[in-house]
Amino acid sequence: MNTFPIQIATPDGLLYSGDIERVKVRTVTGDMAVLAGHCNFCTALGMGEAYIRLEDGTTRYAACIGGMLSVMDGTCHLLATTWEWKEDIDEQRALSAKERAEARLKEADLSERDQRIAEAKLHRALVRLSVIQ
Repeated sequence: MNTFPIQIATPDGLLYSGDIERVKVRTVTGDMAVLAGHCNFCTALGMGEAYIRLEDGTTRYAACIGGMLSVMDGTCHLLATTWEWKEDIDEQRALSAKERAEARLKEADLSERDQRIAEAKLHRALVRLSVIQ
C-alpha cells in the first residue's frame, strides 16, 4: 500500500512524524480517512476516536479532542488540541471524569454555560473510554 508523510502535534509538541498508510479522524462534519494521494484539504477536528495505520500494517489508536488537519501536496499535518495514544490513557481518570460530569449534569441549578461545559467534559471522557475498550 502507498504511504504518505504525517506530523501529529499538540501545543505540547510533536507526537509523531513518519510515513503512514492511513489516518482516520473525526472532523466537525463526520469521520474521514486520509490515504496517499489525497487532494489538498483542510478541516477542523471534532472529538472522537482516531487512528493511524503504519507502513508495517500496525494500527495505533488515539483519542483526539479538537484541532485542525491539513493535507498539502501529499503531506498531512494534524495539530490536535489533545491527542492521547491508547496506551497513555488512564482508564481510572477517565472513569472519574465521566462520573463527575454525569453528577454535575444532574444538578438542578446549572446555568446553560455550566451545562455545556459538563456535557463537553462527559464527551471527552467517553471518547477516551471508547478508545481503550
